[in-house]
Amino acid sequence: MIEDLEPASIRLVISQLEQMGLRPKEIRRNEQVENLIKIILDKNEATLTANGAVVVKTGKYTGRSPDDRFIVDDEQTHGSVDWGKINHPFPNDKFDKIFERMKKHIDGKEIYIFDGFVGADPEHRLPIRIITDHAWQSLFVRQLFIRPTRQELENHKPEYILISLNDFKAVPEIDGTRTDAFILLNYTKKIVLIGTTPYAGEIKKAMFSVMNYTLPSKGVFPMHCSANIGKSGDTALFFGLSGTGKTTLSADSNRRLIGDDEHGWSDRGVFNFEGGCYAKCINLNKEAEPQIWDAIRSGTVLENVVIDKKTSLPDFNDGSITENTRAAYPLDYIPGAVIPSLGGNPQVIIFLTADAFGVLPPVARLTKEGAMYHFMSGYTSKLAGTERGITEPRATFSECFGAPFMSRHASVYAKLLGEKITKHNTIVYLINTGWSGGPYGIGKRMNITYTRKMVTAALSGELDKVEYRHDDLFNLDVPMSCPGVPPEVLNPRNTWTDKEGYDQSAKRLAQMFVENFKKFGNVSSEIKNAGPKI
Repeated sequence: MIEDLEPASIRLVISQLEQMGLRPKEIRRNEQVENLIKIILDKNEATLTANGAVVVKTGKYTGRSPDDRFIVDDEQTHGSVDWGKINHPFPNDKFDKIFERMKKHIDGKEIYIFDGFVGADPEHRLPIRIITDHAWQSLFVRQLFIRPTRQELENHKPEYILISLNDFKAVPEIDGTRTDAFILLNYTKKIVLIGTTPYAGEIKKAMFSVMNYTLPSKGVFPMHCSANIGKSGDTALFFGLSGTGKTTLSADSNRRLIGDDEHGWSDRGVFNFEGGCYAKCINLNKEAEPQIWDAIRSGTVLENVVIDKKTSLPDFNDGSITENTRAAYPLDYIPGAVIPSLGGNPQVIIFLTADAFGVLPPVARLTKEGAMYHFMSGYTSKLAGTERGITEPRATFSECFGAPFMSRHASVYAKLLGEKITKHNTIVYLINTGWSGGPYGIGKRMNITYTRKMVTAALSGELDKVEYRHDDLFNLDVPMSCPGVPPEVLNPRNTWTDKEGYDQSAKRLAQMFVENFKKFGNVSSEIKNAGPKI
């Protein structure tokens, strides 16, 4: 059934589907949460936990499949997409053939539709339609994206269509895919096709990729970051890869959450792309992360979380299915969240890195060019000891702090960052949440209390009032003092017993930065010169 809407609205939806060649037997559009949960349980798509959340298993697909993600290579995208290891080209005719087969697959079947938006700013939001063949994925997208008002739903005209069919498989030798799973983005036809993989993160990240491709041409800067707002209305952004503390440090009892993952920055300010959160929940602890813990209740979708057979409660410490266990819930499950998710132009941006070499300063202020350099670099490090045979930390560079979802060249996004910094006098800091006193295995992880003090000082303006020294190797301006932080901690060389070992490790990391930046090709000398000096 279609939600109780005016007949004209129902006819509009059916007409829109028919124009695309879609003729399902039954349509369930924007069903209420309670209805979707009942359908999910009736169809045995999920298990209900004692706290009311539904738990789904996604089979062998417990994370994204980056090698199965393609962008259609056509006249529009050929010169605008940064083709390579991340953005794989796909023939237009092959896309059309898969789409035709997917249409036939839908014929006579029941489908679930979510009509809504990506983007909380009405001026820049994207009207979307998500079509799925499983009720639980419809609940997922309803909780993750921005839900329309009744009036908006009556007249909804989607600009982008995403179709996710778990029961449809590609035939690689015929379709040109790598496996039977695929994520196909067609920016010209404004259609996204997903098959075989039930991992719902593919839907979220596909729409994130769409926004990353479309917004720059409108002068809007798309960002993989969290955002919060202070009591005086000041907005701050936190960029960082997994393990850097982005979620932890942006969750501040003195500030309100705008969003935890994906945002745009227009001339009007910052806006969340999403209407929900997609939180990792492996080893989730009530004391450490009470907001996420309390958000896992009726209406929340848990992916691949193990359920305790005795209590029927989630066992967040059990990673036997995957370490990538997830919880999807609406933003209003977080107390004090900013809804609608809008903020002003940010006064402060914080880049987070977890340097396992232990050589980067714990906090440094960046010039505009330095911010562009480190944004393009997107550095953090994988830890030694996390995999058998790895005895040293491994440097990881993910451009723009989100390389898998950035379709254009990194310089496009960096240029937007530079323009925003200049226009709004935004201050950027690089904060190292990694190791101090030595590398991983010798030193210790940076004291979280000190890191929070640094973040607080950056946001409050206290770091504007202190003296700085220049680190000649890393080409960074480092504060000589910070309220609540011992001065010796601010100079990483001082925390090492083996000074010569520090010098060697620092030069090695600086060289890695330089070598990595060569991949960007023709970038302005001002940006190149803002990086480490060998």
